[in-house]
Amino acid sequence: MTISRERLRWLEGLIREDKMIPFYKWSGWRKKRQEALERDNYECQECKREGKYSRAQNVHHLKEVKDRPDLALTLDNLESVCIQCHNKIHDKRLKKDKRKPFVIEERW
Repeated sequence: MTISRERLRWLEGLIREDKMIPFYKWSGWRKKRQEALERDNYECQECKREGKYSRAQNVHHLKEVKDRPDLALTLDNLESVCIQCHNKIHDKRLKKDKRKPFVIEERW
């Protein structure tokens, strides 16, 4: 399933506003998420690569939605993962991000 132009504009607006919850509640995403979980037999693909088994509860975008909203509903861009692996994946990405975090030092 490819995302329609209208839906893509909607998603890009959500990304700009940093308000992604409506996307993750949208029925189009929920259907695609379910499709990915079924394709992967509800198994965490990260654990599977390491010879382990964990039940997948999350579906991860290999190319992040904020970077490639056009791939948000592309099955080849989705991977079923357990919560622990999903957190590890995102922790690694945060560490690789060379930009300094936005910090305001308040002084009163």
